[in-house]
Amino acid sequence: MKSSAKKIELASVDDLFSTEESRADSQRERVVEIPLSELHPFKEHPFKVKDDEAMMETADSIRQYGVLVPAIARPDPDGGYELVAGHRRHRASELAGKENMPVIVRDLDDDAATIIMVDSNLQREELLPSERAFAYKMKLEAMKRQAGRPSKENGSQLGNDFGKKSSEILADQVGQSKNQIFRFIRLTELIPELLDMVDEKKIALSPAYELSFLKKDEQAMLLETMDYEQATPSLSQAQRMKKFSQDGKLSEDVMLAIMSEEKKSDLDKVTFSSDTLRKYFPKSYTPARMQETIIKLLEAWQRKRQRDQER
Repeated sequence: MKSSAKKIELASVDDLFSTEESRADSQRERVVEIPLSELHPFKEHPFKVKDDEAMMETADSIRQYGVLVPAIARPDPDGGYELVAGHRRHRASELAGKENMPVIVRDLDDDAATIIMVDSNLQREELLPSERAFAYKMKLEAMKRQAGRPSKENGSQLGNDFGKKSSEILADQVGQSKNQIFRFIRLTELIPELLDMVDEKKIALSPAYELSFLKKDEQAMLLETMDYEQATPSLSQAQRMKKFSQDGKLSEDVMLAIMSEEKKSDLDKVTFSSDTLRKYFPKSYTPARMQETIIKLLEAWQRKRQRDQER
C-alpha cells in the first residue's frame, strides 16, 4: 500500500539559522573591486573612447578621488567580465595608473545588457552621428526582441507602453521623432570612410542619409570622385546620385559629371591661395594676420569709396 503522505522538503541548516534580513542582504547587489585587466569592452561597443581633454580631466579626478560611480559588468563565459557601462571610467583608470576599479556585477542577457549599455551613454551631451546611429540600431533591435517575449520577461522594460511599437517607445525615451531615429540608423549603411566624414562634419547629415542608399561599391567610387574633385556632395547632388543608383545608371562618368558641377555656395565665394597672398605680405605674417590685414584694407577702401560718392 502506497503512503499518502506528501514529500516534505526540509530546510537547510543555513536557512534555519539565517534571518530574513540576512537572506535579503544576500540578494542585494554589491560593489566589488575588479582588476582592470579582467574587464573587457562590450562586444561591438558603438561609443568611441578617446584620449581627449575630457578624458585627461577624468583621469586626473580618478587619480585624486578614485572612481566615484561604479561601473556595471556581467560575467564573461570566456573569463573575466564584460563591461556594460563604464568604458570611459575604465580607460581613465588606466591613465591614472590604477589597477582596480569598483564594479557592480549583474547577470544580464544580451538584450538587457545592450539596453543598459546604450542608455548609460546616450546621456552624454555630445555624441557623434556614428555613435548615435549604431546605438539607436542596437537598442531598437534589443527592444524588438524583448517585445516578442512573454510579458513576464519584458514587462519591466515596456511597462505601460504595451501596444506601442518599439520605435515609438525609443523615440519617446530619447526625445526624437521616429523618423529621425530611422534616419540616424540608416547612416550605419555608409562605408566607414564616409561615416568618418559625417563625424568630422565634412558631409552634412541630410546628404549622408541620401548617400547611404548607394551600393557599397558606388560609395567607394564616390570617395575617389570626391578626392579627385576636392569636394563633397550637396543634398541635391546626393539625391540625384541616389536616383541614378536606384535606376541602375550610376556610372563613374555620371558621378563625375554631378560632382564637377559648381555649387551655388562656390559661386558666391572668392578664394585666394596662400602662395598668392604671401607675395604681398612679410614672411612673418601668419594666415590669421594676413586675413586681418586684408579686412582692414577693404574697410579703408570702402570708407574712401563712400566719401568719394558723397562729393
